Amino acid sequence: RLCRFLALAAEDNVQVCNPTTPAQIFHLLRRQVLRPWRKPLIVMTPKSLLRSPLATSTIRDLTDGSFQRFIGDQSSTPIDQCKKLLLCSGKVYYDLAEARKARNVTDVHIIRVEQLYPLTEEFKQHIASYPQGIELRWVQEEPWNMGAHYFMNARLGDFFRERFRFSCVARDESASPATGSHESHKLEQSRLIAKA
Repeated sequence: RLCRFLALAAEDNVQVCNPTTPAQIFHLLRRQVLRPWRKPLIVMTPKSLLRSPLATSTIRDLTDGSFQRFIGDQSSTPIDQCKKLLLCSGKVYYDLAEARKARNVTDVHIIRVEQLYPLTEEFKQHIASYPQGIELRWVQEEPWNMGAHYFMNARLGDFFRERFRFSCVARDESASPATGSHESHKLEQSRLIAKA
């Protein structure tokens, strides 16, 4: 449960990450080994991304570059033409990106938050570059009372609400992190993506 690790995060005591590509995992683990200091690293990547044909990296991605704390939108639409901004973490990104492509939506940007804690000033500045007044939605697969929603709202909620129309898209509040039924999960997931 991601929310439990985030509830424990304070005073730069841990790192909580949710990488979405093989290169990101490689650079994250490499960074952990090469840093001159040690802090616990919590990696929330699900097994399903190991089988996803969308979650791939090139050899160049592995040999060049470094871990990105967030990954900006991959579309060609300029920031000033964006009407809605979706923030997410983890594998829900691929569902959102596929739905955006299938529906031929060009005015929605999706940003992946790969490192949830600690958040950086660079991330905040990137979000601030988007037009004021647009919709900003935190999208998560977890139920509304779990996941990173509470954490993001506590850390950046005031900043988000000053500039944007901020809301959260998540499954209904639940005591359990999953339905236990594959068919129910698929139905909930399609409703979640449509709402986002």
